[in-house]
Amino acid sequence: MAISFYVHIPFCRKKCYYCDFNSYAGLEGLFQPYIEAMAREISYLAQFPEPEAGETLYFGGGTPSLLPPGLIGKVIESIKENFGLLCDAEITLEANPGTVDRSSLEALLSMGVNRLSLGAQSFHEDELALLGRIHNSEEIKKAFQEAREAGFSNVNLDFIYGIPFQSLEKWRITLEKALELAPEHLSLYALTLEEGTPLAQKVALGEIPRPDEDLAADMYCLAEEMLEEAGYEHYEISNWAKPDFACRHNLRYWLNLPYLGFGAGAHSFRWGMRWHNILEPREYIRILSSPEIGGFPSPVACEVETITLPVEMAETVILGLRLVKEGLSFEEFRRRFGRDFWEIYGPQAEELLELGLLERSERGIRLSPRGRLLGNEVFQRFI
Repeated sequence: MAISFYVHIPFCRKKCYYCDFNSYAGLEGLFQPYIEAMAREISYLAQFPEPEAGETLYFGGGTPSLLPPGLIGKVIESIKENFGLLCDAEITLEANPGTVDRSSLEALLSMGVNRLSLGAQSFHEDELALLGRIHNSEEIKKAFQEAREAGFSNVNLDFIYGIPFQSLEKWRITLEKALELAPEHLSLYALTLEEGTPLAQKVALGEIPRPDEDLAADMYCLAEEMLEEAGYEHYEISNWAKPDFACRHNLRYWLNLPYLGFGAGAHSFRWGMRWHNILEPREYIRILSSPEIGGFPSPVACEVETITLPVEMAETVILGLRLVKEGLSFEEFRRRFGRDFWEIYGPQAEELLELGLLERSERGIRLSPRGRLLGNEVFQRFI
């Protein structure tokens, strides 16, 4: 059975004001030793039983496109040598529009990266400034065009809605400009105020308004209408794709399939366990640079959790419900767990069906349009 790999590149040119991901600015001197340490982590994990070949590989961050393409290539080769990658593996790299050009994109494509995810976030300069992004709207268009010229035929654009001071009309304009570029995939995320971030602090001090949840819901509904009309399939709560361009890597997450994560702060779900790596890049490098490394599941693992059957079942339900059309398959649930869905979750599901938050699908159940707006409330019922 194939597996998925996630590679975390925790480096940024500048940390965005809303971001609470494990990322650090000003550590360019660690690029080379970090990738060398990661190669040791990859080879270490490959020694355990059943090292499957990869169906998908995803470089996230941070800003993976800050690294010289040659270092990205070294990671891909290390995974190929130790685990293998299927010949049609999907290899995605996240990029900031201000950190790529045609030359670097051509190099990445030649090394095997075949899907590019550009963190556009907005086409309005004031919104980009409020978010602390390092690029402007023209750089989004330029990066997209250069990706096409380099040969990328699978490009995603990320956008954020529910930004303070953002109107429904400004959101419409951002969507129109995105659709003019005709990417294969669009990811749209509601802004969340993460504790400790500069943006959350400004809201707490009253310097900028708190995001309007009702307006954000209207923005989501507008996106559903516009993207459906433009021929995009709404296949997951926050994701739309042209036919045959759904992100295979994320689909595996939503099906609750195993994956291995490499790098500082990367998460893994494998061998009936979940863990994440230590967060600090220097400590990650120090441990993996030691003459002798050991430990299971990984020398840099922390907070290792054994996943019990009830937890795995609940997570499978919650993740499956994120799939807009298919939803949760009763047949797949029975095949995986040997139990009938209704036997375990009947009362919760019946109540949510009556409330109009769930609806029956061809294969099982899925969120209703209203349920997609209140997803967290639905998911809580299965925990």
